[in-house]
Amino acid sequence: MSTVLTDAEQSEDTALTLAAQHGDVSALGLLLERHRPGMRAVALSLLGPGPDIDDVMQDAALVALRSVGQVRDPAAVGAWLRMVVRNRSRSLLRDARRTEPREEIPLPPVLTTPEQVLDRHAMRDWIWEAVEHLSPKLRLPVVLRYFTSGVTSYRQIAETCAIPVGTVRSRLSQARTELARTLRATADGVHDDIRRRTEAAWQEAHETLAAAERGEFARVVADRYSPEVSLLKGDQRLGGTGLLLAGMDSDLTAGVRQRPAHVIAGRSLIVWEMDLINPPDAPDHCPPGVAWIMTVDGGRIARVRLYHTPRG
Repeated sequence: MSTVLTDAEQSEDTALTLAAQHGDVSALGLLLERHRPGMRAVALSLLGPGPDIDDVMQDAALVALRSVGQVRDPAAVGAWLRMVVRNRSRSLLRDARRTEPREEIPLPPVLTTPEQVLDRHAMRDWIWEAVEHLSPKLRLPVVLRYFTSGVTSYRQIAETCAIPVGTVRSRLSQARTELARTLRATADGVHDDIRRRTEAAWQEAHETLAAAERGEFARVVADRYSPEVSLLKGDQRLGGTGLLLAGMDSDLTAGVRQRPAHVIAGRSLIVWEMDLINPPDAPDHCPPGVAWIMTVDGGRIARVRLYHTPRG
């Protein structure tokens, strides 16, 4: 199938892409329909016939919805969409083989940070409002898969949620169906300001770590966390407030420092992805990173799941 577009088709792609970047949902829908045959052909060439094709196409549509603001050349949006499908297909193949990830073909480079993209992308609040409508068991895999930077593979999500990889795939498929329904129903509604929440979460992450280094982490926990907070590894409760305080104190005493690398925040779920900086005399004391996956209930953090980035 030829993917060479006429000047008129490129002009139409440009107009639709710019409209989608300014929040026009119907324009994004038209783009996906225009390029669906080429996207499906890419998935078919990598995966072969089967149900995985539909999963990848749905996956790619959600990525496009979240990231269309990153397209720098609107006339080349078709190539960008096919690249999204290619990356998602290869990710699916890696998960199926359960091998270590290899570098994916990168998306077109951008000159802005993810946070700046989030700030300018008019559809961000609408997307997050739909995510908030999901049940907790569907919301967590979706947020990890589409909004974190380091807990995105089926295997990593399965480990974090303490469920089989097959269940991850099932829940993501169910979540995509529900998201599509909710997005249609809420397109014209008033949505939460995710930019404001994300900015506040970045600030809170920095302030929490600074307070911990001053010996004031106990005050932060008392102010911000539920008295019955649970620290989880997968679905296993490791402890509560005492373990949170002891763990932070142990790392600081050992000379380990955390630095926020990526933060996302909704009403019910906050994720801090941290780089772990080990002391020079103990470079292997901690893994290279940790994600704090925090569930909010009644305005306080009720559960904290930790996912440590594997070495190597």
